[in-house]
Amino acid sequence: MKNKKITRKISQGMYVLTTKNGGCIVDAVSQISAGDHPLISVSVMKNNYTNQLLKENDKFALSVLGKDVNAEIITTFGMNSMRDINKFEKVETEEVEGVKVINDSLGYMVCEKIDSIENETHTLFIGKLIEADLFEDKEAMNYGYYQENKNDLIKVTTEKGKTAWICTICGYIYYGEELPDDFKCPKCGVDKNLFEKKESGV
Repeated sequence: MKNKKITRKISQGMYVLTTKNGGCIVDAVSQISAGDHPLISVSVMKNNYTNQLLKENDKFALSVLGKDVNAEIITTFGMNSMRDINKFEKVETEEVEGVKVINDSLGYMVCEKIDSIENETHTLFIGKLIEADLFEDKEAMNYGYYQENKNDLIKVTTEKGKTAWICTICGYIYYGEELPDDFKCPKCGVDKNLFEKKESGV
């Protein structure tokens, strides 16, 4: 494979996926049918705690992030686990159909889970849209914008004077001049090509 970064050109948005007792940042979301209650799919990494929660619950919500979203929301939901912190503690939410949605968003979709499909690394959850609302009709953040502005959107503090490698999925930090060839993130399981280098704790 020459350069799989081309997948970043696939048009997709950025969302906070929530369910009872948890949530995370996702980008692989699609509408897969039409009608009054269209089907919505979302892909979630198996090592993510939210994946486990989705298997235990029958509803999930997707809050659509705009380009001007508070970057703290991305750091909170994208770089932490509910195993370690309460992600909802410092984020304003409201409850819709028993699921928390993010107030600082363009709007939300609440789905009733109807099916799931497993593959090697992710679970594809499929839900029927049962409730939705549009808070603001502004431009949504897409995955390309997120990648181009990630350093401003994600605030990760590293130790000064050390070369750090940061997992772009979960925020795990590895210190060392180079990552081992067979390195995998001990927190979320992704391989080394999803780590980004930061010099001297900047």
